[in-house]
Amino acid sequence: MPEPAKKIVLQNGVVRYRTVVDAGRDESGKRIQITITKDTKKEALAERARIQAGRDAGTLILPNKITVAEWLDQWLEYKRRDVEETTIRTYRLALVHVYDRLGHIRLQELTEDHVREFVDELVTGGRRRGGEPGTRLAVSTVEGILIRLRGALGRAVVRKLVGVNVAAEIRPSLADKKTDKRERERARPWTVAEVQAFIRGIHQDRLFAPLLLSLMGLRPAEVCGVRWVDVDLEEGLLSITQTRTMIGNHRVLEKDTKTASGERVLPLPRGPWEALRALRLQQAREKEAAGEAYTDTGYVAVDELGVPLNTRQLREYAYVLMASLGLRRVRLYDARHSVLKALALSGVADVILAAWAGHTNAAFTKRKYVSIEAEDMRDAAAALDVFHGGDRKELV
Repeated sequence: MPEPAKKIVLQNGVVRYRTVVDAGRDESGKRIQITITKDTKKEALAERARIQAGRDAGTLILPNKITVAEWLDQWLEYKRRDVEETTIRTYRLALVHVYDRLGHIRLQELTEDHVREFVDELVTGGRRRGGEPGTRLAVSTVEGILIRLRGALGRAVVRKLVGVNVAAEIRPSLADKKTDKRERERARPWTVAEVQAFIRGIHQDRLFAPLLLSLMGLRPAEVCGVRWVDVDLEEGLLSITQTRTMIGNHRVLEKDTKTASGERVLPLPRGPWEALRALRLQQAREKEAAGEAYTDTGYVAVDELGVPLNTRQLREYAYVLMASLGLRRVRLYDARHSVLKALALSGVADVILAAWAGHTNAAFTKRKYVSIEAEDMRDAAAALDVFHGGDRKELV
């Protein structure tokens, strides 16, 4: 039986020990052999035994030279089968900092320390301004980056490119979370009073109906994707079946709903129902007046010539209205927060709340969209007045 570790003498006279071990076969069935060279025979045999044990147990991680950046490219390509094009773009944007700061490191050499230092640097000065590091990145943004990085490294573990996911236990520090919460000004969704003021102010506006759809919890891309065939004006039902979203804020993409649960049928509240009836009649008059200049696309949110509005146009139109009414500017998407919070506080069952939002997980809906402010707890304060033994009195 041949000696498993052979003595070799290098050109400079140094003695080493070399062994070749069968490591199984690759995905194409080709035999894999690994050459091991160590300073001592004992070390060579120990490494040989380790590889053989890993091979037999199915846990062997073969050496490779793939960098973090190269693996992220492969992972994003793999994810294309599961998510929309717009989501892939979002993933890639989230990973820009990873490409920049960790991309050059070999995947198998990436450590927890690398990731921890990367996260700390992002929080303190990760925002880009003109290509240069700038102000602090929001902790929520950093956590989003970490989610994508964990997903990519988790897949690398499954593919046996690395043994462990070194980002699995990394989080922004507690101190950074406290600083972020204390210093970062967060946009607040409209209060009920602000929503009502907006509705009163735009009652006569041409786009009153599409804007009301935003105020019943639809995503902006869903509002822009609604067609008249999706609206049952007899039964008062609205079908959400497709979206018109933006890629890079300049290209429109018409596609299915964001998720399977996003495809849903909602009963129309009285206000949007009546507004859609009025808009249908108005568009018929506009079509007659425009004649051949009219483009009949079948969408609900269109201009006077029938051309569909995109999410950017709808958003900017709403901003102009907000300014004219003296209202605080909020994103139309944030109106979704106001709506879902109002439904939750009114006692709508969690399962209905999630279905209305187009989610499958009610806990996610409440965690993401229902944030409680001090004003929301007035009833609790009033209840404590009773508990304390007296009625609530006006303070002077």
